[in-house]
Amino acid sequence: MSRPPRKAETGAAKAKRRHLGRGHRGEWLAAWALRLKGYRILAKQYRTKLGEIDIVARRGDLVAIVEVKARPTLLAAMDAVGPYAQRRIEGAADLWLAKQKDYARLSIRFDIVAVLPRRWPVHVKDAWRGRS
Repeated sequence: MSRPPRKAETGAAKAKRRHLGRGHRGEWLAAWALRLKGYRILAKQYRTKLGEIDIVARRGDLVAIVEVKARPTLLAAMDAVGPYAQRRIEGAADLWLAKQKDYARLSIRFDIVAVLPRRWPVHVKDAWRGRS
């Protein structure tokens, strides 16, 4: 059985699909980089009503909430995670953490992994401090 032909996409729809694909590849590469550093990936693309967490990784009792940004430079990746995005990610992290049985002994850290052209991903630990 053959599939019906796909509707012609607009330029905006093609661009959105291309950017989503680039984002998924960047998250995949970032997850591998974290695994090689000894982290265990607990969740990818974790969605809540408050926002999305790209990667939740754990090493020992440390949980790293990781935002992945594919940008041409490290500075552009860091600038892409502004105060609004930080609050959204922190809210989603609170919801994720509340569902964990051992939440009392876990410490949390907010990281950024910058996926740069023709380079191994750059892991910026403790990129910002969550609200106290």
